[in-house]
Amino acid sequence: MPSDRTTQRPAGSAIDPARAAMLRAANINPRTGLATDYLNHFNEAVMLLEMIPDIPECAEDFLAWSPLTYPEHFTHTNFKARDLVIDAYEQAEPSIRNKFDQLTKTMTEILLAVGSAMRDAKQDATKAKLAEQAAAWVKPLVAQAGGIINGDIEIDPDPVDEVDTVDAIMASF
Repeated sequence: MPSDRTTQRPAGSAIDPARAAMLRAANINPRTGLATDYLNHFNEAVMLLEMIPDIPECAEDFLAWSPLTYPEHFTHTNFKARDLVIDAYEQAEPSIRNKFDQLTKTMTEILLAVGSAMRDAKQDATKAKLAEQAAAWVKPLVAQAGGIINGDIEIDPDPVDEVDTVDAIMASF
């Protein structure tokens, strides 16, 4: 989601030490302006998917999951520094935020497509197979998003999608 703010930090500029300390205290990476707490939103969906093969009733819980953007997640939680975390996200270097947003968009599309397919599935075995495959697709993307948040992944200025398209993935079913 593009920001309408124009207060982004210029690329390569140093962050103010006082702001960096404030961000760290709020569990926000000062180098990237992102917080790992958002990944809990996706980890919840993955956890539910992983439970479906053993507990088919968890499919209903997974189907109740709904996507939230980064700002929406923090607005809807009781995260004590939510205004700071949203502000830091909006000020994040565009290449970092765009790569991060691209990954979270891909994860969301996969989860929604699998949810749609799961709603159409009549047998628990089909739902279990969908759940296993979706978890296998999303878990590495969550880890990659964590790498971006932690500044562990170099950002390609012209990124190529890690997952071709959700339609291509779902065509395998």
